[in-house]
Amino acid sequence: MFEMLINPKRAERNPWEMFFVGLFYALLSLLLVNWIFSGDAVLAKYSGILIVTFCVMFSMPFMYYAIKLEEEKDLREEKVFRILKEHGKALMAFLWLFLGFIVAFSIWYIVFSSGGNEFRAQIETYCMINKPANFNECIEQYGIKSTGKTTGFLTAKERLIAIFTNNIYVLIFTLIFSLIFGAGAIFILAWNASVIAAAIGIFSQSKLSDMPIGIMRYMVHGLPEIAAYFIGALAGGIISVAVIRHDIHSEKFWNILQDSLNLIILAVITLFIAALIEVFITPAIF
Repeated sequence: MFEMLINPKRAERNPWEMFFVGLFYALLSLLLVNWIFSGDAVLAKYSGILIVTFCVMFSMPFMYYAIKLEEEKDLREEKVFRILKEHGKALMAFLWLFLGFIVAFSIWYIVFSSGGNEFRAQIETYCMINKPANFNECIEQYGIKSTGKTTGFLTAKERLIAIFTNNIYVLIFTLIFSLIFGAGAIFILAWNASVIAAAIGIFSQSKLSDMPIGIMRYMVHGLPEIAAYFIGALAGGIISVAVIRHDIHSEKFWNILQDSLNLIILAVITLFIAALIEVFITPAIF
């Protein structure tokens, strides 16, 4: 039923509509997890993961058909720059979907939640990335017991290398998920949306009026970073769909591989730019 909310062709014509789809999927996921699992002593501790899982379930049909549409474009078109331009339409739809996730998660974190179990994993991830030298104090500040993890202070150069290396690992997992599951990369992307939302909630100090500034702070480097992951997801997903549809035996399969390689190179370059922005530009602005 939910896959009928919007189809990929319509999303490419009006990509902004995916913002409201993402908003709806994320809010529905939050409501379902709180309704079904909040009373469970064990599963309530993993609400953050369950919320992401529900988002993935709702988004999977759209992701699959969108990637299938992009693979069809590869079979029809041979010019590299024209293909990349066509993929840009799908990328915009994915980014609007992602932004919808972020806004919904952020509003829930600020208005209805104090963090804790609902965003436990996300808060731990936030503290490990942003306050590695004071990890224990950071997670305790936001209502989570210390787990004993800590690392030393990092210089700007070391932080750049650490962020870029971590982002490359995420890109690799995105590619693998896309190759194996086709649209499976949506899990990693929904997870990143929830982590960014927790960071926005923390930055906003649980004030809804400060949320737009928090979104701007993390979107300065977050948008190119997530765009890179979506580009990687497209690259892996296109190959996966081609194999499923037996296009691997066609003469144009090499065009598909070349297009996917171009997308991967573009994703790596975009990730490096995003890391530079995160280390040197975002702190200077905010």
